Amino acid sequence: MDSHASAPLLICRVQTRLCALPMQYVVEIMRPLPVEAMADAPQFVRGLSVLRGDPVPVVDAARLVCHADSQPGRFVSLVVGERRVLLAVDQVLGVRPVAAGTLRVLPPLLANAGADFVDAIGLLDEQLLLILRAVRLLPEELHLVSQEQS
Repeated sequence: MDSHASAPLLICRVQTRLCALPMQYVVEIMRPLPVEAMADAPQFVRGLSVLRGDPVPVVDAARLVCHADSQPGRFVSLVVGERRVLLAVDQVLGVRPVAAGTLRVLPPLLANAGADFVDAIGLLDEQLLLILRAVRLLPEELHLVSQEQS
């Protein structure tokens, strides 16, 4: 992909930050489902939700990015290999094209995550770690500019 091509990204708000998820991993967006806590789960895992009869882990983006609890307004269902993971976010703002060259210079979602979080994700699920490394943090100005262009 050349630096002028654009990739569709799902823009989500996580507390005061904007996150851009590559659409290739997004399956659907939904209201939060009931979550059952799991004993000994890492801090960034809220627990398990039942999605179409299957238990699915819920990863809290606010705990990863801001090291804080939040009340998510949406779950984003992500495809992780042959499985699903739900990413809890505050708000979904829409799909926006962002130039590929711009993506390379934006900080990754996990840039602010503690090393212990990143290590725990890698130990639990290497495929999820690869997807979360593809998620980028956006400056507010970039989101506003892309809204004006659409």
